[in-house]
Amino acid sequence: MLDQVDVGVVDFKSYEPFTAPEMAKEIRALAAQLKGARLLHVNATPYGGGVSELLRAVIPIYRGLGINADWKCIYGDPQFFAITKAFHNALQGAPEEITRLAGETYLMYNKLNADLLDEEYDFVVIHDPQPLAIRHFKGRNGSKWIWRCHIDTSSPNEEVLAFMARYFVEYDALVFTMQRFVPPGVEHKKLAIIPPAIDPLSPKNLDLPDDLCREMLVWLGVNPDQPLMTQVSRFDPWKDPFGVIEVFRKVREDVPGLQLALLGSMALDDPEGWGIYNDVVAETKDDPDIHVRTNLVGVSNVEVNAFQRKSDVIIQKSIREGFGLIISESLWKGTAVVANRAGGIPLQMEDGIGGFLVDSTDQCAEKALYLLRHPAEAKKIGRLGQQRVRERFLTPRLVRDWLRLLSEL
Repeated sequence: MLDQVDVGVVDFKSYEPFTAPEMAKEIRALAAQLKGARLLHVNATPYGGGVSELLRAVIPIYRGLGINADWKCIYGDPQFFAITKAFHNALQGAPEEITRLAGETYLMYNKLNADLLDEEYDFVVIHDPQPLAIRHFKGRNGSKWIWRCHIDTSSPNEEVLAFMARYFVEYDALVFTMQRFVPPGVEHKKLAIIPPAIDPLSPKNLDLPDDLCREMLVWLGVNPDQPLMTQVSRFDPWKDPFGVIEVFRKVREDVPGLQLALLGSMALDDPEGWGIYNDVVAETKDDPDIHVRTNLVGVSNVEVNAFQRKSDVIIQKSIREGFGLIISESLWKGTAVVANRAGGIPLQMEDGIGGFLVDSTDQCAEKALYLLRHPAEAKKIGRLGQQRVRERFLTPRLVRDWLRLLSEL
């Protein structure tokens, strides 16, 4: 059997303070139609990325609404995950050739995981490229199959897209974050657009006392009395960590004592992250104002929460971005953000509402400096962003969108 991720059951009443009455009524009506349905979500890792955070939030809610929801993770060795990370990068536009060995390895592990999936479900949701071909090897098996692509596939590598397309056309529905992420030339009988959302009740987003936030920063070597700039992301070339360091060094020329925190999570399905992490550490080891921290040295969701609350400005300098949960997470705390105009980021914020969108390193530095020099305006902008997240990007809306899709299928 595939590894099952252990999550609990949450009564939807807990989320009603964050849900408009009309939406709450619709969620309960849809759930009543689907009561007793067997729903499975499959992805590559139980921690270390946005997909795992989304699943950890929604699976307990489904269960509380009477849906028999499970979350399972696939098996793979380092070679398989190196191949799937290359496919991931290629679907975002990186050059990549599919060698015979890469294709055979990818399909071998997908067949293995298909064979390990021996339970029966009414709905199976497969997340991202890693387990995509499971549907092909498993067959329909009495289920409705949905592929959820979290990647910006608006300008994909054509060879890798062609390889993947032969498998995702077999699904009953395809789900993307934005309409423009649907790859060029891809047509399907059922396309759904469902942006992600953040869980206001998760440890990463719960309210925290200011003194506790300060203590956590001190524990991790950061001075809470000096200005702080933070980027939270995987150590990934698409997140441009070296561009963030360049922005920081430009801004520090005008803001003495400025600190930079680069917080990242090391994930099972991302072997490339270790190389980027080591390069970032080497680049910053002689700079005491730059703090590079990961989940392996005590940075859990609660610590990330504290950093987002205590930072003077959040940076998200992504070159490509599927959605970027960090944007909504930061805005939920009322912290202003400066972010590249990439992927799903403009869905979550716009100039003057949540922060500023930029297109270059110089612009990023300019806007970050502006927010640092105008803290009252930064707080006002952050509060506007918080309201936008409340209206559009909290978990109840995400649950409603998925229940609508399941009901239609």
